[in-house]
Amino acid sequence: MDVRPTVFAGSWYPASAGECERQIKRFLEKDIGRGLEKDPVGVIVPHAGWVYSGGIACRAISLLTRSAVPDTVIVFGMHMHPGATPRIMASGAIETPFGALEVDDVLGRELIDRFLFREETVRNFSQDNTIELQLPFIKYFFKDTKIVPMGVPPSPVALEIAEAVVEIAAERKRRIAVVGSTDLTHYGANFRLTHYGTGDNAHNQVRENEDRRIIDRMLAMDPMPVIEEALGSQNACCSGAVAAAIAAGKALGASTAKLTEYATSYDVSPGDSFVGYAGIVMA
Repeated sequence: MDVRPTVFAGSWYPASAGECERQIKRFLEKDIGRGLEKDPVGVIVPHAGWVYSGGIACRAISLLTRSAVPDTVIVFGMHMHPGATPRIMASGAIETPFGALEVDDVLGRELIDRFLFREETVRNFSQDNTIELQLPFIKYFFKDTKIVPMGVPPSPVALEIAEAVVEIAAERKRRIAVVGSTDLTHYGANFRLTHYGTGDNAHNQVRENEDRRIIDRMLAMDPMPVIEEALGSQNACCSGAVAAAIAAGKALGASTAKLTEYATSYDVSPGDSFVGYAGIVMA
């Protein structure tokens, strides 16, 4: 089987299985699962380097182990503008430090038959952190699970694709879980967004305003307002992926969303430019 190589292993997260496992075990020392009354069907997670947001992503994805082991994990991500063509890897596998994650080619090919996708391969693919940063966690918690990784734009087509993949999975008797990948507000001179100035006050304003608004839209589980808020306020970099995850989660029976954690890169490395991160579980 052809395997797509990693791009960010050894920089954004460890390259070895041993070091990945050590970090994951440290991440899991913090318990975020209290009060979860229903079995989760999906999560929304951040995708910065593990030193900044790995713990939030790891702990959210770990909550999916409370449900039956999925045959396939659908991973929505990628930085896309509203008119972008969706991307998908529909066959092959992607390497992780824990071994390769095989793509569910049955679901992938059926999606390509229904929608206009730009297909990625093991040799021709975008160097995208939004999906790759989640794959070691998925492989660690679900050793034999397959994946369908795709990028969806912030537009109604993201919702159509999400609902279709749930329908196809049901027809094929695939048990699926959903991961949507996004970071929140990218604030500061590095990102050309400085309307609150700099320092602690700016950090607090972004937390209490921009990030709070987009998190509230996510928790309401109404996909299009998430996209509209993100496009209008620049407070989520992959709102298409979030909207798709929410739409798929609802199609899988989720009725509630819970914020598991929130932080920013400022908490780890204070500076004039920083990024927000949230973990959300849908059940």
